[in-house]
Amino acid sequence: MTFDLRKGTRAVIASALAIAFAVPCTFAQDHVVSPSDLQKEVVTASQTRQKNIDKVQNLLSTEVAQQAMQKLHANPEQVKSAVSTLNDQELAQLAAKADKAQADFAAGTLDNRDLLLIIIAIVALILIIVAVH
Repeated sequence: MTFDLRKGTRAVIASALAIAFAVPCTFAQDHVVSPSDLQKEVVTASQTRQKNIDKVQNLLSTEVAQQAMQKLHANPEQVKSAVSTLNDQELAQLAAKADKAQADFAAGTLDNRDLLLIIIAIVALILIIVAVH
């Protein structure tokens, strides 16, 4: 129940912020940062976050990742949905690890066993972070 409440709260806050930045502010024109610059930053941050989510989700969608989650007895859907609940810093770190693991695997420096261990570590880390939040 707490997991759904947090997700709903985040959605409401994100919607409120999107509306707040979408409405032009006419009464405060003496800010150091213009509303359009703030809006650009929010859009950029949102796009970066989505790219990081996609990177981690793509790694978790591989056959090796499915095997890793089976070995951990983790629900793949729960793990994938938990990715979006991570904060930006945690997500960026996991996305970097996912990129590196996939690049190393593609380059041949990792075999399936090594990639499996890395994915198990990433899945375990996601589950621990979500449990702590």
